[in-house]
Amino acid sequence: MLVVEDEEFLAEMVAEGLRRDALAVDVALDGPSALRKLEFGEYDVMVLDRDLPGVHGDEVCRRVVEQGLLTRILMLTASGTVRDRVSGLGLGADDYLTKPFAYDELLARVLALGRRSHPALPPVLERAGLVLDTARRQVTQEGRFLALSRKEFAVLETLMRASGAVVSGEDLIEQVWEEDTSYRTNAVRVTLSKLRSKLADQSVIETVPGAGYRMRAGDER
Repeated sequence: MLVVEDEEFLAEMVAEGLRRDALAVDVALDGPSALRKLEFGEYDVMVLDRDLPGVHGDEVCRRVVEQGLLTRILMLTASGTVRDRVSGLGLGADDYLTKPFAYDELLARVLALGRRSHPALPPVLERAGLVLDTARRQVTQEGRFLALSRKEFAVLETLMRASGAVVSGEDLIEQVWEEDTSYRTNAVRVTLSKLRSKLADQSVIETVPGAGYRMRAGDER
């Protein structure tokens, strides 16, 4: 996730809310910063304020479309006229939200756009006896609810979405943590250790030496 908003308090408030919902979020406070982050990072969804300093939000949106990036765009604006909404969507934005907005609505729109940035997947993922409900942000194992932190939930979701493929530590950092997190911080290994300790069968998450991690299917031994 990339939140682009020049009102720093609002930007950080939105970012912290999304992080509480197990999303990895970067923040940019102006147009040039947003373009630099888009150049070096891959984002599923960008929450983009339209009235940005430096480079207008319309131009940021236009460049994302011109470069063929897969980033979905939720455009924010203080103007809610039909003409403005049509104009924003005409630039290539995927959705439009007028300020002030309810956080729950923004979250619902962000999650919907995130689903569109990937191949369609069921809202409930099942593997190795685990059931992960992406809408309710809940995980159960054999009917027992697991109390996971937001990072543990996000790591587990990433591994389950990979359907048994190996996910490298670097990919987990990119998808789950913020941009200033280094793989050398041991964040992945610490989070995986805590996650495994909460599972009835810790072996369902396998370490593949020199490659990363994967989830085995429930019937594998």
